[in-house]
Amino acid sequence: MGLYVQKFGGTSVGSPDRIRAVAERIAATQRQGHHVIAVVSAMAGETDRLLRLGRELAGQPIDREMDVLVSSGEQVSSALLSITLNHMGIQARSMMGFQARILTDNVHTKARIARIDADRLKEALGTHDVVVVAGFQGTDADGNITTLGRGGTDTSAVAIAAASNADVCEIYTDVDGVYTADPNICPSARKLDCISYEEMLELASLGAKVLQIRSVELAMKYGVRVHVRSSFSDAEGTMVTGEEEALESVVVAGVTTDRNAVKVTMRSVPDQPGMVANVFEPLAEANVSVDMIIQNISKDQATDLTFTVTRDDADRIGDLTERIASDIGASGVVIDNEVVKISIVGLGMRSHAGVAARMFRLLATEGINIEAISTSEIKTSCLIHEKYAELALRTLHDGFLANESSV
Repeated sequence: MGLYVQKFGGTSVGSPDRIRAVAERIAATQRQGHHVIAVVSAMAGETDRLLRLGRELAGQPIDREMDVLVSSGEQVSSALLSITLNHMGIQARSMMGFQARILTDNVHTKARIARIDADRLKEALGTHDVVVVAGFQGTDADGNITTLGRGGTDTSAVAIAAASNADVCEIYTDVDGVYTADPNICPSARKLDCISYEEMLELASLGAKVLQIRSVELAMKYGVRVHVRSSFSDAEGTMVTGEEEALESVVVAGVTTDRNAVKVTMRSVPDQPGMVANVFEPLAEANVSVDMIIQNISKDQATDLTFTVTRDDADRIGDLTERIASDIGASGVVIDNEVVKISIVGLGMRSHAGVAARMFRLLATEGINIEAISTSEIKTSCLIHEKYAELALRTLHDGFLANESSV
């Protein structure tokens, strides 16, 4: 007898019929003799509806109250799934984040899980066949409801699997696994049987929407085996696991685009010690995550400083960046929303020379200009104009992954 954590996203519980299908899938696992903790998102579209309501009434609502509001979506879906399972003769109990003792920090709308009291979940499994936990939410030290940000139910599921020593964490979604590229854009994309934590972490951070980045970080930290699979078929999906279990280390495992990037440039920043810190310290204090950073060569004792942020952060830092520019004596700020980040990822890049050069040549062949570059051991990312996003994705995928070997 094993313990399975099964996460179901918004499309999986988006209607009564789909909730019944999820209940049948859980029931099949339970009838095999396994304990099941199901972790559910709000029904498809519900979180967006609640966000619109809050913003319609207040424009910029208080984050604490927005957490109370949007967390109700998962409360509804967990209760509906528990009702369905009990109607089928399977003893089920729904639990909200605070009931499952999912404790977080106090950063509303994008809280981080501090710890989970697994004893509460084990107690519930001692008297019920299935426990249904509302994902995406927790509670801080003062008892306030918190939410984990977009895709937070993935994080909830992996954290629960780690805390409860589950055998596997199954992430059920509307795709049947992790692909080498978005198959809706790139017809030659293929599903991967296995991918390492490191590769999945890079892909998630670079725009792949299969798994939320923090869920992958947790899985890698605690060694949680994650199985990404479809809610709508019984086919095997993609196993996300340790590097030692990967079947092969191809040079490039995947290509992805991130449309959530915005380029911010501060013009004529004084080229003096401490100026870069004076730019990024206020951004850090405002909980703004900065990605690519490029500083141009100094000319006349001044330089342009470029960096990227998410679109959500860009919407709220206009006044902040202007104030920073004024404080440090820069000439102004330019924000460019018409960019995307295109990236290649693969463990094999560690030991193969010339991968980045090949990427640059493939883009150049299609007349695609590169505005910024960042690299790590297993990825290379380029910032390009958004009009070339789909062309760049197909070009790089066909250039590196058209055949089974990407060498």
